[in-house]
Parts: sequence; structure tokens; C-alpha cells
Amino acid sequence: MANETRIIRTSSKDPWWNLAVEEYLLERVKPDQCILYIWQNEHTVVIGRNQNPWRECRTDLLESDGGKLARRLSGGGAVYHDSGNLNYTFVTGRELFDTERQFNVILSAVRSLGIEAGKSGRNDLVADGRKFSGNAFCIRKQGAYQHGTILVSADVDNMSKYLQVSEEKMRSKGVKSVRSRVVNLTELNPGITVDDVAQALIGSFRREYGSTADVEGTLRKDRESCEALEELYCKYSSWAWRYGEAPDFDVTYETRFPWGGVEIGFMLRNAIVSKAIVYSDAMDAAWIESLAGIMEGMRFNAEELANRILGSAAEAPDDVRAMAEDLACWLRSKSF
Repeated sequence: MANETRIIRTSSKDPWWNLAVEEYLLERVKPDQCILYIWQNEHTVVIGRNQNPWRECRTDLLESDGGKLARRLSGGGAVYHDSGNLNYTFVTGRELFDTERQFNVILSAVRSLGIEAGKSGRNDLVADGRKFSGNAFCIRKQGAYQHGTILVSADVDNMSKYLQVSEEKMRSKGVKSVRSRVVNLTELNPGITVDDVAQALIGSFRREYGSTADVEGTLRKDRESCEALEELYCKYSSWAWRYGEAPDFDVTYETRFPWGGVEIGFMLRNAIVSKAIVYSDAMDAAWIESLAGIMEGMRFNAEELANRILGSAAEAPDDVRAMAEDLACWLRSKSF
């Protein structure tokens, strides 16, 4: 049970600052604490922890139009944020993390605005058969967060303009375009605003958690927190974090599974994997990120790499073992 709740609604629309605050809260959340953090970004594409920015976003066009690219801690796919999009993060102690309760807060808020909504799959919320909210997760030893978007009155034309969604992914979702897959809540209730949704979310959070917390407009700052936030801001705004490496690979393979797309690049030296990079929009960001290190130093042999991947997931949860089995089977089919 949460003994302490906080509600924070920032006025900043700088994605690098907002993501820095999010990680700051994650690193310092108390075991018995639940925090609702509400924020917005302006003219931004946010990619998942393990995604290839040049594949997911028309980066040159975005930046020439004055937009920003950001990379978050969690897995999942790329999203477009503007002032018509409301973002939320539930940050809790590890033992308090409860996606059912957290999803209930969002759904109850939307329903209170006269819109019938439900959950689809592991991380999407839908209304009128279309997605208005996507969610992703980051779980650490002491704390965890669930964050997501609510499309209120977002510019769907810009969403289609800057996001590069593969045809294979669209086919896997059974839709022809980004526009046909998503819905703004104002299409279903034209009278609502972003602030209406924010207030509904705050009210729903208070009911779910019995919270009497006031809404904080800024973090409580002291010298230590300012220094920590500045360090995190430098990380999120850096080229190295947002774009990462883009080496010329000797060999690349890519495919899509029901749980996400995968692209693997290998740099080879004397038939040994000297470097590997794995891009994916899979939700299990930590395991995907570990794959490169698992394969580096191995012989460039499909069977050996497949066995190494399976071994790495032997003690993992069922969903990760299933992903490892899919990857191993796919690599073996390449017979390199």
C-alpha cells in the first residue's frame, strides 16, 4: 500500500528536461511511494531505448523544422509528441508497481469525460477501436515506472510526416497507415481540452490511491538535486544518447516477430563478431540491450550464436525465454 503519494505537473515542454526529471524520480522513489508525473513535449519524436533513430524518424526533416529527437529509458516504439498530447508517468517503489491499477487510473479518467475506453494487448488503450494511448515500462531493483501518452488533439499529419513506420509493422497491426490506427479524444468528445484530461487524470489518481496530495508545479530543489538533474539533462540532450553509434556493419539481418521488430548488425574480424548492435521496438528493453554483449566475441556461426542467446535466457521469465527461442530459430534459418 502506498503510504505517500505525489502529483507533479510540469510546465516545461522540453523533452530532454522532462525525461531527465522522470529518471530522477525513478532513481529516488521511496519503497512505499507512488508518484503521478504529468508532462508535455513540444514538436518531438521520442524513440524507444533500443531503436535506430534513422529508421524510425525522418530526423533531418524533424530538426530542420525545429523539432527535437529524444530517446527514453523504456522499450517500445517511436511516438510523436506535441502540445495536443498529454504524457503521464507512474513512478512507484518496486513492490507497489501494479499495471492493472495504473491502467485503471487512465481508463477511469477517460471514461469520466464521456468516452468509453478499454485496454488492447499488453500496452495500448483504445477508444472507438483505435489507439489513443501507448504505454511502456522501466523496472529497476528499487523502483519502476509506467509511462505513456494520451492523444487529445495531436497533429496527426505531423505524426505521419516525421515517423517512419515500416510497412511490415503496419501489416502486423492490420492497418494501412498511422492515421488509420490512432484517434484523438477530441474526435470522440470535441469539447474537451488537454487540461480537462489532466484534471481527470489527477482526480482518478486521487480516487485510486486515496491521495490528498497537492499538485506540485516544480520539483523541490536543493544543490544535490540540481546537480543530478543537470547531469541527467546533459545525458538526454547528448548526441551519444539520442543517436548512438551508426557503424558500417559487415552483415545485417532484420525481421519482425509478434513481440516486435529486430535488426542486428555485425562487425566481423577473422570470422569473429567484434561488435554487434541490436535495434528493436520490443518492450523488454533491458534484455534486448544485453544481446549485443552476449554475441560479441563469438564465432560468426548461426548455431553457436543461437545457443548463446538461448543460454542467456535460461533463467529469465517466460516471455523473455520465448523471445530468445524466436531469435534462435530465426538465426538458425540463416545458416551463416
